[in-house]
Amino acid sequence: MKFCKKYQEYMERQEKKLPGVGFKKLKKILKRCRRDLQSHDDINGLHDVQTCPDHCPVCDGSFFPSLLKEMSAVVGCFNERAQKLLGLHLASGFRKYIIWFKGKLQGNHIALIQEGKDLVTYALINAIAIRKILKKYDKIHYSKQGQAFKSQAQSMHIEILQSPWFCELMAFHINLKESKVKSRKAPVLFEGCSLTFDDGKPSLTCELFDSVEIDVDLTCSICLDPVFDPVALTCGHIFCYMCATSAASVTTVDGLKAARHEEKCPLCREAGVYEGAVHLEELSILLSRSCHEYWEQRLRTERTERVRQAKEHWESQCRAFVGV
Repeated sequence: MKFCKKYQEYMERQEKKLPGVGFKKLKKILKRCRRDLQSHDDINGLHDVQTCPDHCPVCDGSFFPSLLKEMSAVVGCFNERAQKLLGLHLASGFRKYIIWFKGKLQGNHIALIQEGKDLVTYALINAIAIRKILKKYDKIHYSKQGQAFKSQAQSMHIEILQSPWFCELMAFHINLKESKVKSRKAPVLFEGCSLTFDDGKPSLTCELFDSVEIDVDLTCSICLDPVFDPVALTCGHIFCYMCATSAASVTTVDGLKAARHEEKCPLCREAGVYEGAVHLEELSILLSRSCHEYWEQRLRTERTERVRQAKEHWESQCRAFVGV
């Protein structure tokens, strides 16, 4: 079965209508572009293979804008669903009862894992669709503009496999696998997903499709230790929470949302990356289990620093209140 038909059938099977890539529509745009080029060659008596011009009105006006809009919708939907799922998994006590009672996710742990499996499938099949349509674009136009667009999408944070929530789902998968809650009937989120250590440096690795492999380095580039209480900035880079607050020139009391827009990522130097930072709680649980001694030591050290920052904060607030 051709991928286009397989993709359409998958999207039609979903109970709720989900954003997707207009694979068939994009193929029609490429077909029309190729037909227009051939007609142009025939009129001008050209028989050599012609490529799409640098500013093709068909591609620039329809193909890339359509794909960009669809990719944004897909990654937005994925992030929202993943956030709700992981919020439910990490909820405790009365809050968890209220969430379940409201019916955000009916059933038990098997249903929770199935929702995770569905999310991973949704991410992968859309990633494959985007990869195939861009590959077809380059094949038709004898160009590398499709690959350049993929790099542009990564810089705009709409590449679904680069989403911090995808990283969280990987950690969620390993946490479930290592927890006491096990069942033969439970579906598997990933194949070959694992937390590995190379000379004491941790990383998340997972093989996906067509030799695509995700390798997430879990070493903080600021303190050069395994990330503690990790956060992912909107540029995709992961740091310890306290290291990130220090880089953003804010305290742990103020939080990353208080960072000025001008503050830049220590690695890629992109500005405005702190406000939308994601706290990677599943990853934090995974690392605390796997690096227990280091985690306890770091916890004691950071507790002292956080108390100091909180004390200074409230002292300054008191001085401001009394007008000193």
